[in-house]
Amino acid sequence: MTSDLTSIERAKRIKLMIFDVDGVLTDGGLRYGPDGELVKTFNVLDGHGIKLLQKSGIRTAIISARQSPIVARRATDLGISILLQGVEDKRSAFEKTISELNLKPEECGFMGDDVIDLPVMTRVGFAISVPNGHAEVRSRAHYVAQAHGGKGAVREVCDFILHAQGNYDSALAPYLS
Repeated sequence: MTSDLTSIERAKRIKLMIFDVDGVLTDGGLRYGPDGELVKTFNVLDGHGIKLLQKSGIRTAIISARQSPIVARRATDLGISILLQGVEDKRSAFEKTISELNLKPEECGFMGDDVIDLPVMTRVGFAISVPNGHAEVRSRAHYVAQAHGGKGAVREVCDFILHAQGNYDSALAPYLS
């Protein structure tokens, strides 16, 4: 994506940060247990980054095409109240969500890794991908994380937003006193 706005300027405006799951909050691998149950691995650094965003007043959400009770559990653990799973039409889900929250697209960020994420990524003010995301997605992102999905990419982005909004030091202050 090309624009005259920098990634920092875009991150300053974020009021809602939305995440895809597979390939973003996880490494994209699907592991099946002995009884056929799906197992996903999440990164604790990513989770704490989400909590830091929330404490600084940024709402968080998940929009995922896949339906999983594991994702619902992770969202609950992290205090993510906007959880949209089994969503094939991410654009409609995004538009409905921001309408309900009375937000503008430019006040939203979305982090995705595959072409199914493009309908939202091309509408938000701050589109983010991971280095192992699909080339079409990376080429349209305003920011590509250095860390891979499920390996700290979400935390990197959360820290970036906190820095851009001038809230990073206050977010860390409780841990440094």
